[in-house]
Amino acid sequence: MKNKNKVAFYTLGCKLNFSETSTIARNFQDEGFARVDFEEVADIYVINTCSVTDNADKQFKQVVRKAMKLNPNAFVAAVGCYAQLKPEELAAVDGVDLVLGATEKFKITDYLHDLSKNHQGEVHSCEIQEADFYVGSYSIGDRTRAFLKVQDGCDYKCTYCTIPLARGISRSDTLENVLKNAYEIAQQDIKEIVLTGVNIGDYGKGEFGNKKHEHTFLELVQKLDLVEGIERLRISSIEPNLLKNETIEFVAGSRTFVPHFHIPLQSGSNDILKLMKRRYMRELYAERVAKIREVMPHACIGVDVIVGFPGETDAHFLETYHFLNELDISYLHVFTYSERDNTEAAQMPGVVAANVRAKRSKMLRGLSVKKRRAFYESQLGSHRTVLFEGENKQGYIHGFTENYVKVKAPWNPELVNTLHEVTLTRIDEDGCVRFEFVGVPA
Repeated sequence: MKNKNKVAFYTLGCKLNFSETSTIARNFQDEGFARVDFEEVADIYVINTCSVTDNADKQFKQVVRKAMKLNPNAFVAAVGCYAQLKPEELAAVDGVDLVLGATEKFKITDYLHDLSKNHQGEVHSCEIQEADFYVGSYSIGDRTRAFLKVQDGCDYKCTYCTIPLARGISRSDTLENVLKNAYEIAQQDIKEIVLTGVNIGDYGKGEFGNKKHEHTFLELVQKLDLVEGIERLRISSIEPNLLKNETIEFVAGSRTFVPHFHIPLQSGSNDILKLMKRRYMRELYAERVAKIREVMPHACIGVDVIVGFPGETDAHFLETYHFLNELDISYLHVFTYSERDNTEAAQMPGVVAANVRAKRSKMLRGLSVKKRRAFYESQLGSHRTVLFEGENKQGYIHGFTENYVKVKAPWNPELVNTLHEVTLTRIDEDGCVRFEFVGVPA
């Protein structure tokens, strides 16, 4: 359709959602829509939703209200995980006109022939079993790094998780298409690519629509390491049982992959890991951390952990706390367990009181601060390469070293999206690291 309608996008949730929003936005632009910032008045607002926590559900309603305040006559569309899981609930939110599920979101412009406001949101969502095909995505233009989607869906049955219900079975992009997308990103003067997916260590399954693995995750990183024009490649969250020693060893000696791993643990108690139906015990997790430290002593290791899971006693929690305290990791992402409809955990006995969940979360967040500080202190005096971000935050520019140390310097627009060799010198009062430049830009 001929138009210059303005469209704005808002993304809730993970890196995978950001990669998909960016791809959907490019589809709009290809069809003649003008993309504007979400803070501006638009004709259409597209909200990519998340279902991982209760907070993301609440955020959705706040974002809709924000859109309606900017333009009460705007057409509001909801896509993404929450839209797949609870389409009728989203459709009932005041101001929402269209809700698209897992298979429909990439065809959103097909549903926009009439932009009149609806009294009730119109729903188009599939049975999740139908979400068995793959749509490649990557983000460019939004940040100094690109999120490259390589895999979608999950075949794991973790008892707390709704992602298989929201995204379907595990399936992968073809190796050829991943490499093609990486080359396209390289042409945009983007210095860093972050590999993303629901369960990226499962890469290769469903690559050509079948369940067997055509390629492995190790083969994927080996091929990506050869892509010219990309300075850095970063692996996002990867399951400990799928992070093989061979991959760790390859990253240690690779040209572009950086020494940074984010590995979900979820609990340091084997009893709780069994209740969660995770596919490893804590001993394997400790082995993975030890292997990384053996070949990359300076690596940054991030950990996901859930507190307050049903049946988690004080003793179980202390197991987790002490395990993490003794483990040589760099920071934690702490999630307070929240009940999700249609999950096995929601029916489990041993519900942990909300105030206990909050207390445990606070303890682990405090531990994370200590771990990050200790990691940053261990890096002082070392030479690192920093990629500077594009935002002026209160007169400062920030950036990250290859091993994910956050640095800051007085704002200088010439540093944006550039790599520089630095010596890390001291930790600032806000926890960022100060530095001195070494020689010339990398």
